[in-house]
Amino acid sequence: MAKKVDKKFQLETKYNRTFSEAFRRSKVKEISNGQIRVRDVCRLYDISRASVYKWIHLYSDVEKGVKTVVQMESESHKTKLLQERIAELERIVGRKQMEIDYLNVCLEVASEEVGYDIKKKHEQPRSNVSDNKQQKDIQ
Repeated sequence: MAKKVDKKFQLETKYNRTFSEAFRRSKVKEISNGQIRVRDVCRLYDISRASVYKWIHLYSDVEKGVKTVVQMESESHKTKLLQERIAELERIVGRKQMEIDYLNVCLEVASEEVGYDIKKKHEQPRSNVSDNKQQKDIQ
């Protein structure tokens, strides 16, 4: 007597496939040249991403132990534009700092000529001549 087994409860049997080294090397080469993406290799050949990345690690020309960052062309273009913008802003800040330094020196020279610190005092000190005139006007 054979038992009937529901199809829902049947376990799918997993099978191990092996790919030749030449096949793996060719796919790694295609990925590194940008001809195909890892995702596409996984879909086409029903391979896990981990397996493909293991192949890349084994068969790629990249130095082992060195982390590489892969960017799309649009990202590298954005990065280049942002670096140019940063350089421009740094130049502007440098010019403004030079202007501030120049104005501070001008204030120091003017303070020495006037005889009091212009930075600290905003009003001119009264001279004795005007005080004497005001006292005469009052009397």
